[in-house]
Amino acid sequence: MTCRNMFEGITSTILGNPDEVVTGIKYRSDEVVPGDAFFCIVGTKVDGHSFAQDAIDHGAKVIVAERKVYLADATDVTEIIVSDSRRAMAQAAANFHGNPSADFDLVGVTGTNGKTTTTYLVEHIASVAGFKTGVIGTIGNRIGSAMEHAERTTPESCDLQALFARMRDAGCQKVAMEVSSHALDLERTWGSRFAVTAFTNLTQDHLDYHKTFEAYFEAKALLFSKDYPARRVICIDDKWGKELLKRCSAAGDHVVTTGFEPAAQIHPVSVNYATTHTDVVLSVRDQEYAFTYPLAGRFNVSNVMTAFGIGLELGINPASIVEALESAPQVPGRMERVHAAHEGGVSVFVDYAHTPDALEKALSAVEHLTKGRTIVVFGCGGDRDAAKRPIMGRAALSADFAVVTSDNPRTEDPDAIIADILPGMREGEGRYVVEPDRRRAIAAAIAHAEPGDSILVAGKGHEDYQIIGTEKTHFSDAETVREELERAFGQA
Repeated sequence: MTCRNMFEGITSTILGNPDEVVTGIKYRSDEVVPGDAFFCIVGTKVDGHSFAQDAIDHGAKVIVAERKVYLADATDVTEIIVSDSRRAMAQAAANFHGNPSADFDLVGVTGTNGKTTTTYLVEHIASVAGFKTGVIGTIGNRIGSAMEHAERTTPESCDLQALFARMRDAGCQKVAMEVSSHALDLERTWGSRFAVTAFTNLTQDHLDYHKTFEAYFEAKALLFSKDYPARRVICIDDKWGKELLKRCSAAGDHVVTTGFEPAAQIHPVSVNYATTHTDVVLSVRDQEYAFTYPLAGRFNVSNVMTAFGIGLELGINPASIVEALESAPQVPGRMERVHAAHEGGVSVFVDYAHTPDALEKALSAVEHLTKGRTIVVFGCGGDRDAAKRPIMGRAALSADFAVVTSDNPRTEDPDAIIADILPGMREGEGRYVVEPDRRRAIAAAIAHAEPGDSILVAGKGHEDYQIIGTEKTHFSDAETVREELERAFGQA
């Protein structure tokens, strides 16, 4: 595509040849190949303008920047000056790939907790209704039945548009995507066209990046602004959902509300929780639907209601939605019951809960499913929001007993992270132990358990690695639980 065509609709100044042909888009100079356009992105740690010469040395003939860059031996290089290189890259990538998100129904789900499960439920609903589907999110990206690894919850804009193009070319008709606050703030989704946007909830997370709760909310709220026109599904169980509803209603948006309170258009009339399933009667726009789905916990009622609302907004009839939810898939690492040949009468669940609210909700769900005591194994990630660490400690006291351990410490000292957690656990003296080694912590929880007890191993969920320093080593909570259950009870 020529520069002229790629930058159609983007305010820019082209210094050089507007008909220079671009064959790819890059934002890392070390990944540039001849024919690529290199976008100088101003990041939180480095400025891409400093890598323009390196991009040219790798073969870039087009440089997109927010200011003129002075380059050696680059008289044949076309420079394109824009006011915002991130936004320009997102829109240029959409243009480059032919605006692929306009060729299928794209669902964007944002919120602190529940994004992954909700997108999986939406994908399943659409699939059962006969559509070819795609999913983009934390666990991975799936095109039809083909699963791919994901580096980020929401890919960088040029990677995202390339993924959309592959989904379009594969014939996807409905695509459900997790949209993170970082992605919205960094404009990775700019230029994408959404059919439906949905909000789950807002609880403390990512304040190391956003600094304040209000800024965190405003990043999420971007998905419900005039820049992303769509039909809306909003859970109104917290004040942030109510604020979004107020804004969307004032803008004249079509909104479906969900929540536990009867004011919501989709709300539960009755719920019965079991260890392997949930029986629910939902009121959906004054019509009642009774069904059973194979997911546990109160928080999954919220996810099911949000997915139900999204299904309606995609034009899928309620009977088909109910049919799909009755066979809902187990989402990897989301309240996943881990089975072993020998369990000693102990139930172990693995969940991705890594925020205080998510941990409290996960523990509440396990408590409802347990005759005996609840035991939790948890930690906090390094190089992330340190302010939530003592709050996580307080949340863990919802369990009868806790084992404080390491999560992904990254470049922080694991003992220092644990030291930040413990002030929140002062009221639980005698009800917790510290074991920094995650495998030994899981083993300690199993050793402490008795028949009828349940253990929640929280924080990493589907992840099959642990990041210590800058090294990523293999570690799966579910795998480790199975091995330690066998070690504890297999010889009995």
